[in-house]
Amino acid sequence: MEDLRMILSSHHSKLDEKDSKVKASNSDSIASLAEIPDLFFDEILVRYKLNRVDTLVLMYLYRATWCRANLHKKHGITPMISHTEFAEALEITIDVLHQTLNRLEGFSFIETIRSGQYFVRKFFTEENDRKFNQSYDNFL
Repeated sequence: MEDLRMILSSHHSKLDEKDSKVKASNSDSIASLAEIPDLFFDEILVRYKLNRVDTLVLMYLYRATWCRANLHKKHGITPMISHTEFAEALEITIDVLHQTLNRLEGFSFIETIRSGQYFVRKFFTEENDRKFNQSYDNFL
């Protein structure tokens, strides 16, 4: 009888293994979400004719500033970002990244605080910030 108990105690149910595999695969497939104002899709993309790289860079900065944990969120300032890692993450060259940052500054969507740190408008333009009563704790 003791041998039978030892065998049963060392036996693991196949159902437990399947459940743990299902749980593991479900946790891997959970999508992350970021809140981007509809204004971006309805007005900014239409009005400013942003190209693919402009959109990638702007969304990268916007998410870093407004959608993730960020100590400087109330001021609209990104955390420090390495240009090399930034370019690698977006699969573009550093030259293209610099050109795109300049282009986005030309539209006044962002401003360079210092190399690797940017002010990013919550509603993309100064007029939209005023329209939606967005302030930046006297940063501007």
